[in-house]
Amino acid sequence: MELRNTIFKYWNIIAEFVKKHSEIFTVLGLGIIFYFIFFHGIGTYSLMDVDETRYVAMARDMFQSKDFLTLYLNGDFFFEKPPLYFWQECLSFALWGGKVNEFTARFPVALLGFLFSFIVYFTCRKRINRRFGVITSLILATSLEFIMLAKYAILDIVLTFYIGLALVCYFQVYFCQENHKKFYWWAFYGFTGLAVMAKGIPGIAIPFGTVFFTAIMAKKFKEIFKPLYLIPGMLLFLLIVLPWHIIMFKIHNPLFFNEYIIKHHLHRFLNTANNEIGRKQPFYYYFMIILWGFIPWIFSMIAIFIDKIINWKKQNYIEKIKTFNFDSLDNVHKMLALCWVAVLWIIIFFTSSTTKLATYILPVYYPLALITALVWKDYVEKKDHEKPINISVKIFGLFSVAAGIAAMFTPLYLPAQLEDDIAEIRWFSLICLLVLGVGTLLFVKYKKYIGVFVFYVLFMTVVSAFATEEFFEVDYRFGQQDLVSFAKYAKDNDYTISANGMNRKYSLLFYNDEEVDYNPQDIDIKAIQRDLQRKNNIVIVKNKYMGKLKGKIKYKVVKKGRRYTMIMDVK
Repeated sequence: MELRNTIFKYWNIIAEFVKKHSEIFTVLGLGIIFYFIFFHGIGTYSLMDVDETRYVAMARDMFQSKDFLTLYLNGDFFFEKPPLYFWQECLSFALWGGKVNEFTARFPVALLGFLFSFIVYFTCRKRINRRFGVITSLILATSLEFIMLAKYAILDIVLTFYIGLALVCYFQVYFCQENHKKFYWWAFYGFTGLAVMAKGIPGIAIPFGTVFFTAIMAKKFKEIFKPLYLIPGMLLFLLIVLPWHIIMFKIHNPLFFNEYIIKHHLHRFLNTANNEIGRKQPFYYYFMIILWGFIPWIFSMIAIFIDKIINWKKQNYIEKIKTFNFDSLDNVHKMLALCWVAVLWIIIFFTSSTTKLATYILPVYYPLALITALVWKDYVEKKDHEKPINISVKIFGLFSVAAGIAAMFTPLYLPAQLEDDIAEIRWFSLICLLVLGVGTLLFVKYKKYIGVFVFYVLFMTVVSAFATEEFFEVDYRFGQQDLVSFAKYAKDNDYTISANGMNRKYSLLFYNDEEVDYNPQDIDIKAIQRDLQRKNNIVIVKNKYMGKLKGKIKYKVVKKGRRYTMIMDVK
Protein backbone atom coordinates (compact mmCIF):
# COMPACT_ATOMS: atom_id res chain seq x y z
CA MET A 1 0.00 0.00 0.00
CA GLU A 2 2.79 2.36 0.92
CA LEU A 3 4.65 1.46 -2.27
CA ARG A 4 1.55 2.17 -4.37
CA ASN A 5 1.08 5.56 -2.69
CA THR A 6 4.71 6.38 -3.35
CA ILE A 7 4.34 5.44 -7.01
CA PHE A 8 1.21 7.57 -7.37
CA LYS A 9 2.94 10.46 -5.64
CA TYR A 10 5.89 10.47 -8.04
CA TRP A 11 3.60 9.83 -10.99
CA ASN A 12 1.60 12.94 -10.11
CA ILE A 13 4.79 14.97 -9.72
CA ILE A 14 5.97 13.85 -13.16
CA ALA A 15 2.55 14.50 -14.72
CA GLU A 16 2.46 17.97 -13.22
CA PHE A 17 5.97 18.70 -14.46
CA VAL A 18 5.10 17.54 -17.98
CA LYS A 19 1.91 19.60 -17.97
CA LYS A 20 3.78 22.68 -16.76
CA HIS A 21 6.40 22.30 -19.52
CA SER A 22 4.08 20.84 -22.16
CA GLU A 23 5.50 22.95 -24.99
CA ILE A 24 9.01 21.68 -24.37
CA PHE A 25 7.86 18.06 -24.36
CA THR A 26 5.72 18.62 -27.47
CA VAL A 27 8.67 20.03 -29.40
CA LEU A 28 10.94 17.28 -28.08
CA GLY A 29 8.46 14.58 -29.08
CA LEU A 30 8.01 16.04 -32.55
CA GLY A 31 11.77 16.36 -32.91
CA ILE A 32 12.25 12.65 -32.17
CA ILE A 33 9.55 11.65 -34.66
CA PHE A 34 10.90 14.01 -37.33
CA TYR A 35 14.42 12.66 -36.81
CA PHE A 36 13.28 9.11 -37.52
CA ILE A 37 11.18 10.23 -40.50
CA PHE A 38 13.80 12.39 -42.22
CA PHE A 39 17.32 11.57 -40.98
CA HIS A 40 17.52 8.00 -39.75
CA GLY A 41 19.52 5.83 -42.13
CA ILE A 42 19.75 8.34 -45.00
CA GLY A 43 23.37 7.46 -45.66
CA THR A 44 22.98 3.69 -45.71
CA TYR A 45 21.79 3.13 -49.29
CA SER A 46 23.13 4.18 -52.68
CA LEU A 47 22.02 7.29 -54.54
CA MET A 48 19.19 6.52 -56.94
CA ASP A 49 19.31 6.84 -60.72
CA VAL A 50 18.80 9.02 -62.55
CA ASP A 51 18.13 12.35 -60.87
CA GLU A 52 19.78 11.80 -57.50
CA THR A 53 23.07 10.56 -58.94
CA ARG A 54 22.99 13.25 -61.65
CA TYR A 55 22.39 16.23 -59.36
CA VAL A 56 24.77 15.12 -56.63
CA ALA A 57 27.51 14.49 -59.21
CA MET A 58 26.97 18.03 -60.49
CA ALA A 59 27.11 19.43 -56.94
CA ARG A 60 30.33 17.51 -56.32
CA ASP A 61 31.87 18.97 -59.47
CA MET A 62 30.86 22.46 -58.33
CA PHE A 63 32.33 21.87 -54.87
CA GLN A 64 35.59 20.52 -56.24
CA SER A 65 36.02 23.11 -59.00
CA LYS A 66 34.92 26.07 -56.82
CA ASP A 67 32.96 27.39 -59.81
CA PHE A 68 29.71 28.25 -58.01
CA LEU A 69 28.05 29.90 -61.01
CA THR A 70 28.08 27.52 -63.99
CA LEU A 71 26.61 24.04 -63.72
CA TYR A 72 28.22 21.11 -65.55
CA LEU A 73 26.99 17.59 -66.17
CA ASN A 74 29.54 15.01 -67.32
CA GLY A 75 31.77 17.80 -68.62
CA ASP A 76 29.04 19.63 -70.56
CA PHE A 77 27.17 22.83 -69.68
CA PHE A 78 23.93 22.25 -67.81
CA PHE A 79 21.46 25.12 -68.15
CA GLU A 80 18.22 23.43 -67.10
CA LYS A 81 18.09 24.58 -63.48
CA PRO A 82 19.12 27.50 -61.26
CA PRO A 83 21.89 26.80 -58.72
CA LEU A 84 20.30 27.08 -55.24
CA TYR A 85 20.01 23.32 -54.71
CA PHE A 86 23.64 22.85 -55.72
CA TRP A 87 24.81 25.64 -53.40
CA GLN A 88 23.05 23.93 -50.50
CA GLU A 89 24.69 20.64 -51.41
CA CYS A 90 28.10 22.32 -51.42
CA LEU A 91 27.40 23.80 -47.98
CA SER A 92 26.60 20.31 -46.73
CA PHE A 93 29.83 18.91 -48.16
CA ALA A 94 31.77 21.73 -46.49
CA LEU A 95 29.90 21.29 -43.18
CA TRP A 96 30.86 17.61 -43.05
CA GLY A 97 34.54 18.17 -43.75
CA GLY A 98 34.48 17.96 -47.54
CA LYS A 99 32.95 14.47 -47.59
CA VAL A 100 30.78 13.69 -50.62
CA ASN A 101 28.68 10.63 -49.91
CA GLU A 102 25.09 9.48 -49.57
CA PHE A 103 24.63 11.08 -46.14
CA THR A 104 26.09 14.49 -46.97
CA ALA A 105 24.14 14.53 -50.25
CA ARG A 106 20.81 13.81 -48.58
CA PHE A 107 21.40 15.85 -45.44
CA PRO A 108 20.26 19.21 -46.94
CA VAL A 109 16.95 17.88 -48.28
CA ALA A 110 16.25 15.96 -45.06
CA LEU A 111 17.00 19.12 -43.09
CA LEU A 112 14.51 21.11 -45.17
CA GLY A 113 11.80 18.51 -44.55
CA PHE A 114 12.62 18.54 -40.83
CA LEU A 115 12.62 22.35 -40.56
CA PHE A 116 9.48 22.87 -42.62
CA SER A 117 7.56 20.37 -40.50
CA PHE A 118 8.48 22.40 -37.41
CA ILE A 119 7.60 25.68 -39.14
CA VAL A 120 4.17 24.25 -39.93
CA TYR A 121 3.77 23.23 -36.29
CA PHE A 122 4.68 26.66 -34.87
CA THR A 123 2.60 28.69 -37.33
CA CYS A 124 -0.50 26.49 -36.93
CA ARG A 125 -0.09 26.52 -33.17
CA LYS A 126 0.08 30.30 -33.14
CA ARG A 127 -2.98 30.84 -35.33
CA ILE A 128 -5.24 28.09 -33.99
CA ASN A 129 -3.87 25.91 -31.17
CA ARG A 130 -1.17 23.41 -30.21
CA ARG A 131 -3.14 20.29 -31.08
CA PHE A 132 -3.85 21.60 -34.56
CA GLY A 133 -0.16 22.38 -35.00
CA VAL A 134 0.82 18.87 -33.96
CA ILE A 135 -1.76 17.21 -36.21
CA THR A 136 -0.90 19.37 -39.25
CA SER A 137 2.86 18.94 -38.97
CA LEU A 138 2.56 15.17 -38.50
CA ILE A 139 0.16 14.76 -41.43
CA LEU A 140 2.56 16.65 -43.69
CA ALA A 141 5.65 14.82 -42.41
CA THR A 142 4.05 11.38 -42.78
CA SER A 143 2.57 11.84 -46.26
CA LEU A 144 4.20 9.21 -48.45
CA GLU A 145 5.55 11.38 -51.27
CA PHE A 146 6.74 14.08 -48.89
CA ILE A 147 8.67 11.44 -46.92
CA MET A 148 10.19 9.99 -50.08
CA LEU A 149 11.35 13.27 -51.58
CA ALA A 150 12.61 14.67 -48.27
CA LYS A 151 15.07 11.75 -48.23
CA TYR A 152 15.91 11.97 -51.93
CA ALA A 153 18.62 14.41 -53.01
CA ILE A 154 16.82 16.22 -55.83
CA LEU A 155 15.45 19.72 -56.39
CA ASP A 156 11.74 19.30 -55.61
CA ILE A 157 11.92 19.39 -51.82
CA VAL A 158 14.05 22.55 -52.08
CA LEU A 159 11.41 24.19 -54.27
CA THR A 160 8.66 22.97 -51.95
CA PHE A 161 10.46 24.34 -48.88
CA TYR A 162 10.73 27.89 -50.23
CA ILE A 163 7.27 27.87 -51.81
CA GLY A 164 5.96 26.57 -48.49
CA LEU A 165 7.68 29.37 -46.57
CA ALA A 166 6.30 31.93 -49.03
CA LEU A 167 2.77 30.57 -48.53
CA VAL A 168 3.22 30.42 -44.74
CA CYS A 169 4.16 34.09 -44.72
CA TYR A 170 1.36 35.05 -47.07
CA PHE A 171 -1.28 33.20 -45.05
CA GLN A 172 -0.15 35.08 -41.92
CA VAL A 173 -1.13 38.35 -43.60
CA TYR A 174 -4.77 37.41 -43.03
CA PHE A 175 -4.31 36.79 -39.31
CA CYS A 176 -1.59 39.11 -38.01
CA GLN A 177 -1.77 42.64 -36.64
CA GLU A 178 -1.84 45.43 -39.21
CA ASN A 179 1.60 46.77 -38.29
CA HIS A 180 3.13 43.31 -38.82
CA LYS A 181 1.76 42.75 -42.34
CA LYS A 182 4.64 44.46 -44.11
CA PHE A 183 7.15 42.06 -42.59
CA TYR A 184 5.20 39.01 -43.77
CA TRP A 185 4.82 40.53 -47.24
CA TRP A 186 8.54 41.23 -47.49
CA ALA A 187 9.33 37.69 -46.31
CA PHE A 188 6.88 36.35 -48.90
CA TYR A 189 8.76 38.10 -51.71
CA GLY A 190 12.12 36.96 -50.34
CA PHE A 191 11.12 33.30 -50.13
CA THR A 192 9.51 33.50 -53.58
CA GLY A 193 12.84 34.73 -54.93
CA LEU A 194 14.59 31.75 -53.33
CA ALA A 195 11.94 29.43 -54.82
CA VAL A 196 12.77 30.82 -58.26
CA MET A 197 16.46 30.17 -57.59
CA ALA A 198 15.51 26.61 -56.67
CA LYS A 199 13.63 25.68 -59.84
CA GLY A 200 12.61 28.61 -62.00
CA ILE A 201 9.06 29.27 -63.18
CA PRO A 202 7.14 27.17 -60.59
CA GLY A 203 8.88 29.17 -57.87
CA ILE A 204 7.17 32.36 -59.01
CA ALA A 205 3.97 30.96 -60.53
CA ILE A 206 2.71 29.06 -57.49
CA PRO A 207 3.18 31.77 -54.81
CA PHE A 208 2.00 34.68 -56.97
CA GLY A 209 -0.85 32.65 -58.46
CA THR A 210 -2.00 31.77 -54.94
CA VAL A 211 -1.86 35.44 -53.94
CA PHE A 212 -3.81 36.47 -57.02
CA PHE A 213 -6.69 34.02 -56.61
CA THR A 214 -6.95 34.17 -52.82
CA ALA A 215 -6.95 37.97 -52.92
CA ILE A 216 -9.85 37.88 -55.36
CA MET A 217 -11.70 35.40 -53.12
CA ALA A 218 -11.10 37.49 -49.99
CA LYS A 219 -11.76 40.79 -51.81
CA LYS A 220 -8.30 42.04 -50.80
CA PHE A 221 -6.96 42.53 -54.32
CA LYS A 222 -6.00 46.18 -53.91
CA GLU A 223 -3.94 45.35 -50.83
CA ILE A 224 -1.48 43.42 -52.99
CA PHE A 225 -0.39 46.65 -54.67
CA LYS A 226 0.19 48.76 -51.58
CA PRO A 227 3.58 50.46 -52.15
CA LEU A 228 4.71 49.63 -48.62
CA TYR A 229 4.35 45.92 -49.44
CA LEU A 230 5.05 45.82 -53.16
CA ILE A 231 8.09 48.06 -53.67
CA PRO A 232 10.41 46.73 -50.92
CA GLY A 233 9.16 43.21 -51.63
CA MET A 234 9.92 43.37 -55.35
CA LEU A 235 13.32 44.92 -54.68
CA LEU A 236 14.15 42.03 -52.34
CA PHE A 237 12.86 39.54 -54.90
CA LEU A 238 14.97 41.05 -57.68
CA LEU A 239 18.07 41.25 -55.47
CA ILE A 240 17.80 37.50 -54.94
CA VAL A 241 16.92 36.48 -58.50
CA LEU A 242 18.75 38.87 -60.83
CA PRO A 243 22.48 38.67 -59.94
CA TRP A 244 23.07 35.05 -60.97
CA HIS A 245 20.92 35.37 -64.10
CA ILE A 246 22.70 38.56 -65.22
CA ILE A 247 26.13 37.01 -64.67
CA MET A 248 25.16 33.91 -66.62
CA PHE A 249 23.85 36.03 -69.50
CA LYS A 250 27.18 37.87 -69.65
CA ILE A 251 29.28 34.71 -69.51
CA HIS A 252 27.28 32.27 -71.64
CA ASN A 253 24.95 34.22 -73.88
CA PRO A 254 23.41 33.25 -76.35
CA LEU A 255 23.71 29.58 -75.27
CA PHE A 256 22.33 30.32 -71.80
CA PHE A 257 19.38 32.25 -73.23
CA ASN A 258 18.50 29.54 -75.75
CA GLU A 259 18.84 26.64 -73.30
CA TYR A 260 17.70 28.10 -69.98
CA ILE A 261 15.06 30.62 -71.05
CA ILE A 262 13.73 29.28 -74.37
CA LYS A 263 14.02 25.51 -74.09
CA HIS A 264 13.76 24.68 -70.40
CA HIS A 265 11.39 27.43 -69.29
CA LEU A 266 9.42 28.95 -72.15
CA HIS A 267 9.00 25.77 -74.21
CA ARG A 268 8.13 23.68 -71.17
CA PHE A 269 5.62 26.26 -70.02
CA LEU A 270 4.06 26.48 -73.50
CA ASN A 271 4.15 22.69 -73.93
CA THR A 272 6.31 22.82 -77.05
CA ALA A 273 9.30 20.81 -75.84
CA ASN A 274 7.71 17.45 -75.12
CA ASN A 275 9.07 15.64 -78.15
CA GLU A 276 12.59 16.33 -76.92
CA ILE A 277 12.04 16.16 -73.17
CA GLY A 278 9.61 13.22 -73.28
CA ARG A 279 7.44 13.79 -70.22
CA LYS A 280 3.97 13.96 -71.71
CA GLN A 281 1.20 12.72 -69.43
CA PRO A 282 -2.63 12.91 -69.45
CA PHE A 283 -4.47 15.73 -67.67
CA TYR A 284 -5.53 13.51 -64.73
CA TYR A 285 -1.94 12.45 -64.01
CA TYR A 286 -1.51 14.46 -60.81
CA PHE A 287 -4.80 13.30 -59.36
CA MET A 288 -3.41 9.77 -59.63
CA ILE A 289 -0.11 10.85 -58.03
CA ILE A 290 -1.89 12.41 -55.06
CA LEU A 291 -3.86 9.19 -54.54
CA TRP A 292 -0.66 7.40 -53.55
CA GLY A 293 1.46 10.40 -52.58
CA PHE A 294 -0.91 11.40 -49.76
CA ILE A 295 -1.14 7.91 -48.23
CA PRO A 296 -2.35 7.22 -45.53
CA TRP A 297 -4.42 10.41 -45.19
CA ILE A 298 -5.93 10.32 -48.66
CA PHE A 299 -8.39 7.56 -47.69
CA SER A 300 -10.20 9.71 -45.12
CA MET A 301 -10.36 12.64 -47.55
CA ILE A 302 -11.83 10.47 -50.30
CA ALA A 303 -14.41 9.09 -47.86
CA ILE A 304 -15.47 12.62 -46.83
CA PHE A 305 -15.59 13.74 -50.46
CA ILE A 306 -17.91 10.84 -51.34
CA ASP A 307 -20.04 11.61 -48.31
CA LYS A 308 -20.34 15.25 -49.40
CA ILE A 309 -21.41 14.19 -52.88
CA ILE A 310 -24.02 11.80 -51.52
CA ASN A 311 -25.40 14.51 -49.24
CA TRP A 312 -25.04 17.30 -51.80
CA LYS A 313 -28.57 18.65 -51.38
CA LYS A 314 -28.36 18.70 -47.59
CA GLN A 315 -25.14 20.72 -47.69
CA ASN A 316 -26.74 23.58 -49.63
CA TYR A 317 -23.46 24.49 -51.34
CA ILE A 318 -24.96 26.82 -53.93
CA GLU A 319 -26.48 29.02 -51.27
CA LYS A 320 -23.22 29.01 -49.29
CA ILE A 321 -21.28 30.14 -52.37
CA LYS A 322 -23.76 32.94 -53.05
CA THR A 323 -23.53 34.24 -49.49
CA PHE A 324 -19.78 33.62 -49.07
CA ASN A 325 -18.04 36.38 -47.12
CA PHE A 326 -14.40 35.76 -46.25
CA ASP A 327 -14.26 38.45 -43.56
CA SER A 328 -17.13 36.85 -41.64
CA LEU A 329 -15.27 33.54 -41.25
CA ASP A 330 -13.40 32.54 -38.13
CA ASN A 331 -9.66 31.80 -38.32
CA VAL A 332 -10.19 28.09 -38.93
CA HIS A 333 -12.48 28.57 -41.92
CA LYS A 334 -10.35 31.42 -43.30
CA MET A 335 -7.40 29.05 -43.28
CA LEU A 336 -9.53 26.39 -44.93
CA ALA A 337 -10.61 28.74 -47.73
CA LEU A 338 -7.03 29.93 -48.38
CA CYS A 339 -5.73 26.37 -48.51
CA TRP A 340 -8.41 25.16 -50.92
CA VAL A 341 -7.54 27.95 -53.34
CA ALA A 342 -3.83 27.08 -53.03
CA VAL A 343 -4.47 23.36 -53.62
CA LEU A 344 -6.64 23.99 -56.67
CA TRP A 345 -4.18 26.48 -58.17
CA ILE A 346 -1.18 24.18 -57.70
CA ILE A 347 -3.00 21.27 -59.34
CA ILE A 348 -4.27 23.46 -62.20
CA PHE A 349 -0.83 24.98 -62.80
CA PHE A 350 0.99 21.68 -63.10
CA THR A 351 -1.89 19.95 -64.92
CA SER A 352 -2.06 22.70 -67.56
CA SER A 353 1.32 21.58 -68.87
CA THR A 354 1.69 18.30 -70.75
CA THR A 355 5.24 18.11 -69.34
CA LYS A 356 4.73 16.23 -66.08
CA LEU A 357 6.74 14.32 -63.50
CA ALA A 358 5.42 12.81 -60.28
CA THR A 359 7.78 14.94 -58.18
CA TYR A 360 6.49 18.28 -59.51
CA ILE A 361 3.27 18.19 -57.46
CA LEU A 362 5.09 18.12 -54.10
CA PRO A 363 4.18 21.74 -53.11
CA VAL A 364 0.50 20.73 -52.92
CA TYR A 365 1.00 18.71 -49.73
CA TYR A 366 1.42 21.71 -47.39
CA PRO A 367 -2.02 23.26 -48.00
CA LEU A 368 -3.52 19.79 -48.37
CA ALA A 369 -2.12 18.83 -44.95
CA LEU A 370 -3.76 21.91 -43.41
CA ILE A 371 -7.14 20.96 -44.88
CA THR A 372 -6.79 17.36 -43.74
CA ALA A 373 -5.65 18.41 -40.26
CA LEU A 374 -8.80 20.46 -39.76
CA VAL A 375 -10.84 17.36 -40.62
CA TRP A 376 -8.85 15.08 -38.30
CA LYS A 377 -8.88 17.61 -35.46
CA ASP A 378 -12.67 17.68 -35.58
CA TYR A 379 -12.78 13.89 -35.92
CA VAL A 380 -10.58 13.34 -32.86
CA GLU A 381 -12.08 16.08 -30.67
CA LYS A 382 -15.75 16.22 -31.68
CA LYS A 383 -16.26 12.98 -33.62
CA ASP A 384 -17.23 15.04 -36.68
CA HIS A 385 -17.10 13.16 -40.02
CA GLU A 386 -17.25 10.01 -37.91
CA LYS A 387 -19.10 7.78 -40.35
CA PRO A 388 -17.06 8.40 -43.55
CA ILE A 389 -13.68 8.41 -41.79
CA ASN A 390 -14.52 5.25 -39.87
CA ILE A 391 -15.45 3.55 -43.13
CA SER A 392 -12.14 4.61 -44.67
CA VAL A 393 -10.20 3.40 -41.61
CA LYS A 394 -11.97 0.04 -41.67
CA ILE A 395 -11.29 -0.41 -45.39
CA PHE A 396 -7.64 0.58 -44.98
CA GLY A 397 -7.32 -1.62 -41.89
CA LEU A 398 -8.84 -4.66 -43.58
CA PHE A 399 -6.67 -4.09 -46.65
CA SER A 400 -3.56 -3.92 -44.41
CA VAL A 401 -4.51 -7.15 -42.66
CA ALA A 402 -5.17 -8.86 -46.02
CA ALA A 403 -1.85 -7.59 -47.40
CA GLY A 404 -0.06 -8.82 -44.28
CA ILE A 405 -1.61 -12.27 -44.63
CA ALA A 406 -0.76 -12.32 -48.33
CA ALA A 407 2.86 -11.52 -47.45
CA MET A 408 3.03 -14.74 -45.40
CA PHE A 409 2.46 -16.84 -48.49
CA THR A 410 4.52 -15.04 -51.15
CA PRO A 411 6.74 -18.14 -51.66
CA LEU A 412 3.66 -19.95 -52.98
CA TYR A 413 2.80 -17.54 -55.79
CA LEU A 414 5.78 -15.29 -56.56
CA PRO A 415 8.59 -16.29 -58.96
CA ALA A 416 11.65 -17.58 -57.10
CA GLN A 417 13.84 -14.66 -58.19
CA LEU A 418 11.32 -12.05 -57.07
CA GLU A 419 10.73 -13.88 -53.79
CA ASP A 420 14.45 -13.85 -53.17
CA ASP A 421 14.55 -10.10 -53.90
CA ILE A 422 11.88 -9.23 -51.33
CA ALA A 423 12.88 -11.80 -48.70
CA GLU A 424 14.57 -9.24 -46.46
CA ILE A 425 11.54 -6.95 -46.27
CA ARG A 426 8.78 -9.57 -46.31
CA TRP A 427 8.54 -10.18 -42.56
CA PHE A 428 9.02 -6.53 -41.72
CA SER A 429 6.18 -5.59 -44.07
CA LEU A 430 4.02 -8.42 -42.78
CA ILE A 431 4.35 -7.36 -39.12
CA CYS A 432 3.84 -3.65 -39.85
CA LEU A 433 0.75 -4.25 -41.95
CA LEU A 434 -0.85 -6.62 -39.45
CA VAL A 435 -0.16 -4.33 -36.49
CA LEU A 436 -1.48 -1.30 -38.39
CA GLY A 437 -4.58 -3.10 -39.61
CA VAL A 438 -5.55 -4.76 -36.33
CA GLY A 439 -4.68 -1.69 -34.26
CA THR A 440 -6.72 0.79 -36.28
CA LEU A 441 -9.71 -1.56 -36.43
CA LEU A 442 -9.68 -1.90 -32.63
CA PHE A 443 -9.40 1.83 -32.06
CA VAL A 444 -12.34 2.48 -34.39
CA LYS A 445 -14.39 -0.19 -32.68
CA TYR A 446 -13.89 1.43 -29.27
CA LYS A 447 -14.10 4.98 -30.68
CA LYS A 448 -10.60 5.96 -29.55
CA TYR A 449 -9.95 8.08 -32.63
CA ILE A 450 -6.75 9.65 -31.37
CA GLY A 451 -5.38 6.08 -31.42
CA VAL A 452 -6.13 5.79 -35.14
CA PHE A 453 -4.18 8.98 -35.80
CA VAL A 454 -1.25 7.82 -33.66
CA PHE A 455 -1.16 4.44 -35.43
CA TYR A 456 -1.04 6.10 -38.85
CA VAL A 457 1.81 8.37 -37.73
CA LEU A 458 3.79 5.55 -36.12
CA PHE A 459 3.32 3.28 -39.13
CA MET A 460 4.67 5.87 -41.56
CA THR A 461 7.48 6.80 -39.16
CA VAL A 462 8.61 3.18 -38.80
CA VAL A 463 8.42 2.58 -42.55
CA SER A 464 10.41 5.75 -43.26
CA ALA A 465 13.08 5.03 -40.65
CA PHE A 466 13.56 1.29 -41.00
CA ALA A 467 12.16 0.18 -44.35
CA THR A 468 13.40 2.83 -46.79
CA GLU A 469 16.80 1.22 -47.18
CA GLU A 470 15.26 -2.19 -47.80
CA PHE A 471 12.83 -0.89 -50.41
CA PHE A 472 15.64 0.90 -52.22
CA GLU A 473 17.81 -2.21 -52.10
CA VAL A 474 15.02 -4.23 -53.76
CA ASP A 475 14.81 -1.66 -56.54
CA TYR A 476 18.60 -1.63 -57.01
CA ARG A 477 18.59 -5.36 -57.80
CA PHE A 478 16.84 -4.65 -61.10
CA GLY A 479 19.95 -3.06 -62.58
CA GLN A 480 21.34 -0.19 -60.57
CA GLN A 481 23.20 -2.49 -58.21
CA ASP A 482 25.19 -3.69 -61.23
CA LEU A 483 26.07 -0.16 -62.26
CA VAL A 484 27.18 0.94 -58.79
CA SER A 485 29.36 -2.16 -58.48
CA PHE A 486 30.86 -1.63 -61.94
CA ALA A 487 31.55 2.05 -61.28
CA LYS A 488 33.28 1.34 -57.97
CA TYR A 489 35.37 -1.37 -59.65
CA ALA A 490 36.41 1.08 -62.36
CA LYS A 491 37.34 3.70 -59.78
CA ASP A 492 39.37 1.25 -57.67
CA ASN A 493 41.28 0.06 -60.76
CA ASP A 494 41.64 3.46 -62.43
CA TYR A 495 39.47 2.66 -65.47
CA THR A 496 37.38 5.01 -67.53
CA ILE A 497 33.89 3.89 -68.58
CA SER A 498 31.97 3.71 -71.85
CA ALA A 499 28.28 2.84 -71.59
CA ASN A 500 26.73 1.49 -74.76
CA GLY A 501 23.10 0.84 -75.59
CA MET A 502 21.52 2.43 -72.51
CA ASN A 503 20.06 5.68 -71.29
CA ARG A 504 22.29 7.90 -69.21
CA LYS A 505 22.57 6.06 -65.91
CA TYR A 506 24.42 8.52 -63.71
CA SER A 507 25.38 5.94 -61.09
CA LEU A 508 28.36 5.34 -63.37
CA LEU A 509 29.24 9.03 -63.27
CA PHE A 510 28.86 9.51 -59.53
CA TYR A 511 30.43 6.33 -58.23
CA ASN A 512 33.39 6.36 -60.64
CA ASP A 513 33.96 10.11 -60.19
CA GLU A 514 35.06 10.38 -63.82
CA GLU A 515 33.32 11.52 -66.99
CA VAL A 516 31.47 8.68 -68.73
CA ASP A 517 31.21 8.16 -72.49
CA TYR A 518 27.50 7.48 -73.03
CA ASN A 519 26.18 6.02 -76.27
CA PRO A 520 22.37 5.89 -75.91
CA GLN A 521 21.76 3.96 -79.14
CA ASP A 522 20.32 0.44 -78.85
CA ILE A 523 23.59 -1.19 -79.82
CA ASP A 524 26.58 0.06 -81.79
CA ILE A 525 29.12 -2.70 -82.38
CA LYS A 526 31.65 -0.39 -84.08
CA ALA A 527 31.48 2.02 -81.15
CA ILE A 528 31.97 -0.84 -78.68
CA GLN A 529 34.98 -2.10 -80.64
CA ARG A 530 36.46 1.39 -80.66
CA ASP A 531 35.81 1.87 -76.93
CA LEU A 532 37.42 -1.49 -76.08
CA GLN A 533 40.63 -0.39 -77.78
CA ARG A 534 40.91 2.76 -75.68
CA LYS A 535 43.58 2.56 -73.00
CA ASN A 536 42.34 1.68 -69.49
CA ASN A 537 38.71 1.72 -70.61
CA ILE A 538 35.90 -0.70 -69.85
CA VAL A 539 32.58 -1.01 -71.66
CA ILE A 540 29.19 -1.66 -70.08
CA VAL A 541 26.44 -3.27 -72.17
CA LYS A 542 22.96 -4.53 -71.40
CA ASN A 543 22.82 -8.30 -71.09
CA LYS A 544 20.17 -8.55 -73.80
CA TYR A 545 22.65 -7.15 -76.34
CA MET A 546 25.54 -9.46 -75.45
CA GLY A 547 24.45 -12.11 -77.96
CA LYS A 548 24.97 -9.64 -80.81
CA LEU A 549 28.65 -9.24 -79.88
CA LYS A 550 29.63 -12.91 -80.09
CA GLY A 551 31.80 -13.68 -83.08
CA LYS A 552 32.01 -10.02 -84.10
CA ILE A 553 34.44 -8.56 -81.58
CA LYS A 554 36.91 -9.98 -79.09
CA TYR A 555 36.41 -9.16 -75.44
CA LYS A 556 36.54 -10.65 -71.98
CA VAL A 557 33.86 -10.38 -69.35
CA VAL A 558 35.05 -8.57 -66.23
CA LYS A 559 31.77 -8.72 -64.32
CA LYS A 560 28.27 -9.84 -65.14
CA GLY A 561 25.25 -8.57 -63.29
CA ARG A 562 21.54 -9.16 -63.41
CA ARG A 563 20.94 -6.65 -66.20
CA TYR A 564 24.35 -5.38 -67.35
CA THR A 565 27.73 -6.84 -68.25
CA MET A 566 31.12 -5.16 -67.98
CA ILE A 567 33.64 -6.12 -70.65
CA MET A 568 37.16 -5.09 -71.62
CA ASP A 569 39.65 -5.67 -74.41
CA VAL A 570 41.45 -9.01 -74.65
CA LYS A 571 45.11 -8.33 -74.08
